[in-house]
Amino acid sequence: MPPIGRRTALKLIAGSVAGSMAWSAAPWVRAATAAPAPDGRAGDAVLSIGFDKRMHTRVWRHGKPLTGWQPSESLLLASGDITDFALVEQTAHVLDDPRHGAGRQVVFTGRSRAAGVEKQVSVSSFDAQPGLALLQVRYRNLGGAPLEVTGWRSSAYQLDDAPGGFWSFSGATHTDRRDWVQPLAADFDQRNTLAMDSSDYGGGTPVANIWRRDGGLAVGHVEPVPRPLDMPVKRTARGASIAVESPKAQTLAPGQELVTERTLLAVHEGDFYAPLQQYQVFMRGEGIEGPRPPDSAFAPIWCAWGYERDFRVEQIYATLPKAKELGFEWAVLDDGWQTNEGDWKIDRRKFPRGDADMRAFTAEVRRHGMRPRLWLAPLAADPGSDVLHDHVDMLLLDKEGAFQTVTWWNALTQCPAYQPTIDFYVELVKKAIGDWGFEGIKLDGQHLNAVAPCHNPAHRHASPEDSVTGLATFWNAIYRAAHDANPEAVVELCPCGTAFAFHNLPATDQFPSSDPLSSWQVRSKGKSIKALIGERSSYAGDHVELSDNRDDFASSVGIGAVISSKFTWPKDTDRPSVPLPPGGFVLTDEREALWRRWVGLYNTHMLPKGEYLGTLYDIGFDKPEAHAIRKDGAQYYTFYAPRWDGKVELRGLPAGRWQVRDLFNETELGVVDGGAVATLPARFERFLFLQATPAGSVA
Repeated sequence: MPPIGRRTALKLIAGSVAGSMAWSAAPWVRAATAAPAPDGRAGDAVLSIGFDKRMHTRVWRHGKPLTGWQPSESLLLASGDITDFALVEQTAHVLDDPRHGAGRQVVFTGRSRAAGVEKQVSVSSFDAQPGLALLQVRYRNLGGAPLEVTGWRSSAYQLDDAPGGFWSFSGATHTDRRDWVQPLAADFDQRNTLAMDSSDYGGGTPVANIWRRDGGLAVGHVEPVPRPLDMPVKRTARGASIAVESPKAQTLAPGQELVTERTLLAVHEGDFYAPLQQYQVFMRGEGIEGPRPPDSAFAPIWCAWGYERDFRVEQIYATLPKAKELGFEWAVLDDGWQTNEGDWKIDRRKFPRGDADMRAFTAEVRRHGMRPRLWLAPLAADPGSDVLHDHVDMLLLDKEGAFQTVTWWNALTQCPAYQPTIDFYVELVKKAIGDWGFEGIKLDGQHLNAVAPCHNPAHRHASPEDSVTGLATFWNAIYRAAHDANPEAVVELCPCGTAFAFHNLPATDQFPSSDPLSSWQVRSKGKSIKALIGERSSYAGDHVELSDNRDDFASSVGIGAVISSKFTWPKDTDRPSVPLPPGGFVLTDEREALWRRWVGLYNTHMLPKGEYLGTLYDIGFDKPEAHAIRKDGAQYYTFYAPRWDGKVELRGLPAGRWQVRDLFNETELGVVDGGAVATLPARFERFLFLQATPAGSVA
């Protein structure tokens, strides 16, 4: 048997069962017992999965049933789903995995004699990850005729109704940019595909979740590359359902096996934060984790996008002194510096001397004590661009030979797994940072999250899926190029409106809320990113002008997000591409006072560098909505509601006396006792931003 690779070891499920499938034993399996577990269960003290004689399963959480008996793993056929398999054997194994530690695995085998199919389900749990189980299923055609398979389904469960209903988290991308976190209305039904939702929207984080007030279920996959699976969530007549599904059709010849992706099932209390954090920890063991960003990734951002694509350089120069005075450190040169998307040549109408003027631009930004960052939209080539004419071979083509489009710019998608494409953008990034002198790159566009399979014959892909799995490699090349040119560079990835593709995140220093449609999206996306990246995250709230009332800095500062603005000064652009909102983006005296206060609070407390305490509050069920951060011996609490008049709970305070201060209004609210849930009477509109410090200490 050849050596087992680090990332593939877990796919080789341990042991063989009655000679039925002869699965190869992984090297970290230390022992096996032929006798079945006495209760027919797998898992741990937090999550256990029971198998009945039909191989239907039931989930327990802390020993209490969470679901009924359900056909959770099924093979989908054109002639009808196979849901019942007679359980014939099970074996238990002790795991000693160098990546995930000690654990236990139970393998269940059953047969459907009528359909002529054998099923084997492996359930692995690890001591370091209580409440999370890893599943993988193999189906084998035992009959004498081919089987027309339309897909498979795993971890398909329904939670029964409970007071208050259900909430859900979806890591999948939707073209309409809907909320990632939503209550389940009576007609709620989302397919949650990780494939392409449209020509330029797709991918995401491969985890979905439903929860009630008393607990929930999360499902997903743990493969080291993207997989086009679905994670359907639906409100049912009796509750809410969730599953992982593959819609891939294939024909199983006699004796042939189908092996599913490795999927996860997790139980939890509270909202989606805990299972996303478990997923993050597990994937770190698989070798996928975000980089530790430089300190500058936490500095406030001013972006020139308020002047839009027809900006004049003089407008930006005139605004820099005001941005610096307010405390902003980054200055972003946004869309419009280039001739088109694709060639990425300097627009000589704005920068007549070309390279020399770009170097002069970054020097001017630094002269004002700020850091220059450049906007790019890689993998998009506009009609009429030279690159589209001279390098048509870079294009991503579907199986019919048709182009894939990037709708926002009316551009065509280039293939990220084609080496000339990679080389082109690596050289562009090296030039922008190494020659022009930018200290950061903003990579922008919904098409950056995922791409479709590529069938361009010029690329000689081993598989059309090379483009799908190669996108993360493309971003790694961009990331390395930026940091080779400047080790302290900041690479920002902004896949507009989409649920971030987890496999792209290791090549990213900063993740913005990516064109939020509301303050709720700023906060709920932020909680998601903090679970998925943890202490390494630099999450930016994006332009405050995209938040509620176009001034809601509280939603960024309170959750530990980097603040950003695209204000104009001393007046708005006179050449807007679309009508400006009422009042425009100009920094009036009233706005300036508000901006100055929030930037000052942000820079003073620097909450993105604190510990986000994501399990203290349930973002769906707890009212008012609350977020907590621990930093430098203090704890910060921010509450959100249109209006609130009642008590608020300060959860998680250690024992002792704590002085509470309203930071925004600069008022003392008294002393509370920690060690239990402290409460305070509160009356506020929109937000309440609090700091609790040990009584007698100075904040």
